[in-house]
Amino acid sequence: MFRLAVSAYFIIITLIIVGRILAWREVFPVSAPEVLNKVVILICLPALIFIHVPTLEASRELLPLVIVPWVLLGCTIALVLPLARWLNLSREATAVLLVLIPLGNTSFLGYPLISGLMGPEFVRYAVVYDQFGSFLIVCSHVLFVLAWYGAGQKPSMGLMVKRVVSFPPFLALFGALALGNDWFPEWLWGLVETFADMLLPLVTLAIGMSLKLKLIPEHRAPLAIGLVGKLLVLPALALLMVWMFDPRADIAQVAILEAAMPPMITAAAMLSAARLAPPLASALVAWGVLLSAATVPFWFWVSIFLF
Repeated sequence: MFRLAVSAYFIIITLIIVGRILAWREVFPVSAPEVLNKVVILICLPALIFIHVPTLEASRELLPLVIVPWVLLGCTIALVLPLARWLNLSREATAVLLVLIPLGNTSFLGYPLISGLMGPEFVRYAVVYDQFGSFLIVCSHVLFVLAWYGAGQKPSMGLMVKRVVSFPPFLALFGALALGNDWFPEWLWGLVETFADMLLPLVTLAIGMSLKLKLIPEHRAPLAIGLVGKLLVLPALALLMVWMFDPRADIAQVAILEAAMPPMITAAAMLSAARLAPPLASALVAWGVLLSAATVPFWFWVSIFLF
């Protein structure tokens, strides 16, 4: 099963490199990453929402896996906003940190890594963290951040509400909650699955195309903050929280590992589509994936030692 984890890393890193080479060789127009991100937001992400949202089911025993990602989100907001004011970070950089620090790659990387490190029977706990935590945060907090920061200036409440309710993923969330997916005919279900499967390669290629090996000076501090916050601070906070909850050892370990995952690729695509510092978002994802190859095993060892 560890091969699945290695394969997940290999696929993401390879696609980022391919995207970088395509941009370097100028195979596609400069606007190609923006086009790919729009395809993801308009088609792939709504398809993913229709697949997963109707399947959500809660369990009291698994409550720590639901609470941890939302508390980490609150901690991120409480830390990033004053830090951004103190360092005089741009609105775009602040938006990137508010989105990519609390949101990790808890599915594509999370599932195979937990399967490889702990065993396939524990993946069901990762699904709870991903669906009730990461996925719902994308459909709520991220949409709010994009609406609030996307215009370059604070929008009116009416304009912000209009942006959120007209955003394709929000419409898909509403439709999935209201209608479910049981009524899908076989041909439509196959089409939706195909669109959802396109998400990872399209997003990762777009990140590679947008990746800048040398960031502008004003993005270097946010990059460092984002990497330290996502890979070190949040897993440490998750460890503290699960210690306070005193759950079963396997649930505690899954919560810590999911909190330690590198920044979410889909969230980076949403930031790029909103034109919120795409180079910074791409750099956070790329460096986060590379560094997490060392930090995730570290947090796994810590969780084994403590639980």
